[in-house]
Amino acid sequence: MSRVGKQPVPIPAGVTVTLGDGVVKVKGPKAELQHFVLAGTTVAVEGSEVRVSAEKLSRNPAFGTMRAQIANMVTGVTTGFSKTLEIVGTGYRANMDGKKLVLQLGFSHPVEFMSPEGITIKVESPTRLTISGANKAQVGQVAADIRGFRPPEPYKGKGLKYEGEYIRRKAGKAAGSA
Repeated sequence: MSRVGKQPVPIPAGVTVTLGDGVVKVKGPKAELQHFVLAGTTVAVEGSEVRVSAEKLSRNPAFGTMRAQIANMVTGVTTGFSKTLEIVGTGYRANMDGKKLVLQLGFSHPVEFMSPEGITIKVESPTRLTISGANKAQVGQVAADIRGFRPPEPYKGKGLKYEGEYIRRKAGKAAGSA
């Protein structure tokens, strides 16, 4: 049995959780999110908390995942999630053009990225940008998509990297032959 799945999810003030047609809907001050109930799991709203349980016969391990999804939705509609990307490299920079992110990453052309609905991209400085939103999976996917345009390379570390990410460096040709 999952230890995470057994714990109830507390519902803070100002957040409503509703169940219907196999879908859990969470509405709060920042957004409204929904997720389908995973097969073999049961979700119940009891007062100011949500409990997830699994069917005894199937011993479905997905109920820990279901509980984590609901907890992430509650956190997302109250405080939200964010990821920060850093741009490393001479001449590499970012700026916003309306809802469009324009990146100069050493290519012959600028790379343009339209932010999806529910995601806010903020350029704090030309070499630092923050992606924020209510849906944790969507924030992570958008950050990964943007990082995918120019991942950091192992020789000089140039490219887009997450804040605090360690880039393992390799020795160049001159250092390797000696």
